[in-house]
Amino acid sequence: MMAEKYYAYAVARIRTKELGLLKGAFLEQLLAAKSYEECIQLLSEKGWGDGTSMDAEQILRGEEEKTWALLEDLVDDLSAFDVFLYANDYHNLKAAIKLVYLDMERPEAFFSHGTVEPETMLQAIREQDVSLLPEAMRAPAKEAFDLLLHTRDGQLCDVVIDRAALDAIYAAGKAADHPVIRDYAEMTVAAADIKIAVRAQKTGKPLDFLQRALAPCDSLDVEQLAKAAVEGQDAIYSYLQKTAYADAVPALQESPSAFERWCDNRIIREIRPQQYNPFTVGPLAAFLLARENEVKTVRIILSGKWNHLREEAVRERMREMYRNV
Repeated sequence: MMAEKYYAYAVARIRTKELGLLKGAFLEQLLAAKSYEECIQLLSEKGWGDGTSMDAEQILRGEEEKTWALLEDLVDDLSAFDVFLYANDYHNLKAAIKLVYLDMERPEAFFSHGTVEPETMLQAIREQDVSLLPEAMRAPAKEAFDLLLHTRDGQLCDVVIDRAALDAIYAAGKAADHPVIRDYAEMTVAAADIKIAVRAQKTGKPLDFLQRALAPCDSLDVEQLAKAAVEGQDAIYSYLQKTAYADAVPALQESPSAFERWCDNRIIREIRPQQYNPFTVGPLAAFLLARENEVKTVRIILSGKWNHLREEAVRERMREMYRNV
């Protein structure tokens, strides 16, 4: 009951913010714009940016900042949303390891909004004191840095950290009280495993590489997926046809970007029912994912306009919106 009262106010505020989420009709308007500059003007009229900058990344980063500022204003303890930040954390860990290895300073290499400050990661790697890091990060941080020192293999370093990131996301999902967060973690890990298997098959990676890179999850048997990837592309498709991801196969056959779109659209469809749930963390998590989805879609459109891509090529990559109408 206390949790329901706690979230009732936050969800009521989120409901008003949901009214400002972009709809499919507006994205069509963006897509039909004659120029990049016209797109920026249309976004400005929707409250995106400060009305002066024409820099897409600055505008999009600003929208991401707005989302997190809103959540920080609504919820005292943001730890329920850590699962959405672990990708940033482990990206930053990779950056810290490589910057220390190369003896470089590049603050722009780090993402904002993580659960660990980049400065802490840099200190932990420089001083070889992984006790400064959260427990789940310690072993992969040490292993990845040691591998880089001894093998100079940046890809192998990435594999160790990427696998640790997936394991962290999955553990957080399993520990979550709300199905939206559990489903997000399951989908995120499964989608990553499928992408790893497809890329590994195309580049001829051996079975031991796949076994190291794939993260276990309930909806996939990663041992079978790994063996299928070694056998060939058709074997991957055949295995997936027996899983909850059978309808992803046509997207995979089309292109990697089509599969990315399929994954994002599936998550959006699964979180839409949270629009009618007033008393849990679910609508807040759904709003966060909806905002990430629309920022990603606007980035695709702006990139297309900037690079003068055909409208059809951009449309193929556009995502579904949380609010259809």
